[in-house]
Order: sequence, then structure tokens, then C-alpha cells
Amino acid sequence: MSHAYRAVGWNPQKKRYDLAILLGVLTYLGAFVGVGAALEPGATAESLMIRGAGTLALVLLHVILCIGPLCRFDTRFLPLLYNRRHLGVVMFVLALAHGGLATLLYHTASAVNPIVSVLAGGGGWSSLADFPFQPLGFAALLILALMATTSHDFWLAQLTPPVWKALHMLVYAAYALVIAHVALGVLAAEASPVLAGMLGVGVLTVGALHLAAATRESRTDARLQRATRPAGDAPGAPGLDATGSVTAGMVDVAALAELVEGEGHAALVAGERVAVFLHDGKVSAVSGVCQHQNGPLAEGRVIDGCITCPWHGYQYEPETGCSPPPFDERIPTFRVAVRGGRVFVASVPLPAGTRVEPARMPA
Repeated sequence: MSHAYRAVGWNPQKKRYDLAILLGVLTYLGAFVGVGAALEPGATAESLMIRGAGTLALVLLHVILCIGPLCRFDTRFLPLLYNRRHLGVVMFVLALAHGGLATLLYHTASAVNPIVSVLAGGGGWSSLADFPFQPLGFAALLILALMATTSHDFWLAQLTPPVWKALHMLVYAAYALVIAHVALGVLAAEASPVLAGMLGVGVLTVGALHLAAATRESRTDARLQRATRPAGDAPGAPGLDATGSVTAGMVDVAALAELVEGEGHAALVAGERVAVFLHDGKVSAVSGVCQHQNGPLAEGRVIDGCITCPWHGYQYEPETGCSPPPFDERIPTFRVAVRGGRVFVASVPLPAGTRVEPARMPA
């Protein structure tokens, strides 16, 4: 039982991270306005701020989308994932500043409602060159606003993790809308191919990283599937457990020698990731998916007696799959048996939060 478990608050690490973000934003905007004024003496401060906020929001959106797949290849990126929601909120504020300033500057001079003017787009729908790009940016901003306002864990608990995760997957729809907004708007008015090239590099980078990460995960699942065998086909099949009950429906997931004290071991059971842990001479198995943001629990460790997710530090007791009080997250648990130097896990999970007696190491 963890006596040191605490909610992730505004701790010193997050404060340093947020301060670095703030300084970076101010530095970028200051440099953008200064260089822009030098290169375009006729440009107004407002127009330069609109461009600066928009370009920085676009850069941060690309960074945000790259963090997840990068973490699948190198754990040194995990601190960025730990603080990614803060970066997302900053990106939204910049996008809001970009859209708000543009609306005030370009859509408040007439009697038409500014929002109506933005949605009208000022172009035609008959050709790609005249396609109204502003409604696309407005739609992307609405999605980002929804994500920013629900980014706190309060909404994660209220909406439930599956709904919250599905909602925040809309970031890819927002990304597509932003790319179309920039391509149809800014790039259409630019004669230089530099901006188009930079945007293309960004899109290719995001796409390539996600494809590479998906391929890697698919190969991992295939490897885990090859390593899993029905208990009856495995040497040292469990047969009867310590109480004489038949341990039917179990699968052989690993050699006992493969488990490392305090570290997770990934297995694939009935097509789902399972996290197997050896702790204090006992073996437990729980769902491999964290209830917070679907983090990979098998890549975590046992800290203060609790399985700790490597993404955001959420914890679960190995025997029950429950977070220590006062937190109430729960994950499914699995029956486990150790026979003949092999680890066997039930193919059907128990309801989330069900206590399961761990399998003890043979004497």
C-alpha cells in the first residue's frame, strides 16, 4: 500500500516546465515582431502579432502531435508527455489570440456580425484558389477550445476515460483543419515556396512518426502473440492450483526468469495487453492500460508498493487493480499461476478492482 501517493499537482517540475514555455513564447513573439518589423517596415504591430501567434500555435501543434510517438521509441521524451496538456493549453491560447486579433482587425469594420463575416470567409466555394479558409480555422479553434476546457482531470473523471480519450482524439481533425486553413490561406498568397516546404515537412514528420509508432506497436503485439500459448500446450502447464482448483483457460505468457523484480512485463492475452509484475516474491497481472490516458502499465514500475504508470504517475495496487485512497481508479485483474518456471495468466479478466491472490514464487 502506498503511503506516499499524491495527486499530480502544480509541482516544481511542472512550474519549471511552464516557466520555460512562457519564456519561449515571449521570446518567439518578441523576435517575430522585431524581425518582421525590420523586414516589412509597413506592417502593423497587430498584423505581426497575428502572424506570430498563428505560426507559433502551428509549431506547437506539430510538437504536441510528435510527443506521443516519440515516447514509444525513447523514454527520454516522457517528461514532455507528462506535461503535454500544459503545452496544449498554451497552444490553444495562442490560436485563440491569432483568431481573435484577426477577427478584430479584419471583421469588425462593417455592420455584419464578426462571426458571420468569418464564417462567410470572403471567398467562393467553386474553386480551390477561392475556397474560404477562415471557416476551417474557426472550426479547428472550436475543437481546440473543447479540448482545452476539458483537459483537467476533473473532466476525465466526469466523462469517463473512454469518452475523454475519444474526445481528445479530435485533435487529429483539428490538425487537418489547421493544415487546410494555412494551405488555402497563407500559402495561397505567398509566392515563396519556403513556407509550403516547411508545412510539407511538418505534415510528413507527423505522419511518418505515427506510422512508425503504429508499425512498432503492431510488431510488438505480433511478438507477444507468438510468445503466448494455451496452458495445455505449454510445458509445465499449471493443471491444479494450490487449492486443487482447475486452472483452465490460462495461457502461458512468459518464463519466470524473464520477470524482473519491480518491473512490468508485457503480455498479450485474448488480444489485449496485460501487465505482469514480480514484486516481493509474488506475481500479479493486471490490465496493461492505465485508466488515466491509456498509458502502458507494462512499461511502468512498482513504486511504494503500487504499479506506477510511466506516463503520468497513476498508481494501482497489484493485487486489486485499485488506486490507493482517496483515488478511485480501477483496472481489471487476472488470475495468475506459476508452474515449471513458467507464468500462466487467465485468458478472461476479472471485473475492475477485483482482489486476486498473487502467485508466489516456488520455494
